[in-house]
Amino acid sequence: MSTGSVDDVRTAAPALTGAPEPRTRKRRSEDAAGPLTYVVLGLTAAVFLFPFYYSLVAGSHSPSDLYDGTPPLLPGPQLFENMRLALEQADLFAALGRSLVVSLAVTATTIFFCTLAGFAFAKCSFRGRNALFGITVATLTIPPTLSIIPLYVVMSRLGLVNNLLSVILPGAVTAFGVFFMRQYISQALPDELIEAARVDGASMNRTVFSIVFPLARPGMAVLGILAFMASWNDFLWPFIVVRQSPTIQVAVAGIGAGYTPDISVILAGTVIATVPLLLVTAVFGKQIVGGITAGAVKG
Repeated sequence: MSTGSVDDVRTAAPALTGAPEPRTRKRRSEDAAGPLTYVVLGLTAAVFLFPFYYSLVAGSHSPSDLYDGTPPLLPGPQLFENMRLALEQADLFAALGRSLVVSLAVTATTIFFCTLAGFAFAKCSFRGRNALFGITVATLTIPPTLSIIPLYVVMSRLGLVNNLLSVILPGAVTAFGVFFMRQYISQALPDELIEAARVDGASMNRTVFSIVFPLARPGMAVLGILAFMASWNDFLWPFIVVRQSPTIQVAVAGIGAGYTPDISVILAGTVIATVPLLLVTAVFGKQIVGGITAGAVKG
């Protein structure tokens, strides 16, 4: 058979079999994002990044540059000098270390306890389960500021004032974390796996550590990142209970104190406090998207 006849057969095959012609190129063109999409995404990113960019710009200038005429939009030469002054005024290195300890401890305890509670509410049958879960969710409607006074009294009687444990313990488990993990586990963990583990004679602890934790890992990653960010950015409660050994947000608030605060030094210290969060987001950002996407797919 000649080459021409082979080409004719390949061309006529879809018509003979009734199969539709391939539309790979058309589908790719339909799925590809257009210029308008990139413009909208670029503008959205610029809106969210501009405050940090301006903090970086303002922290690299002198106060006279900020108040004299038009505010600068390009970085200046004094960023590292202003950062040095901020580190000297508030001992930010020690505050960064304390915030890191608190945030990691809160993240680890939140992941562990909220996953256990979420699994119990999602897959375990016990008396009063729905009522307890309803009470847990209802606590989300209570403003956190209402619990400051009783919480401070408790920490004072325990002798934990000016101790990092007074910041770690209240954040060890959260109602939002329990709700989030309960919803995630109920969708991501099939009942058949738990029943198979019971048939094989696995204990509850073995089931949790061998089945629940591995399957719930994407949701645990999302919860961990959110808990880390919330703990790192917390200001009010650490400001009240650990004044002598402040965390980073409390330490930054003490920079440039006086009748004429040095805005440049304050913003330079703010940049230092924000960098760890940017690193966490850059490294683990895909975990947030992957965990939310995995939780959105049923089964």
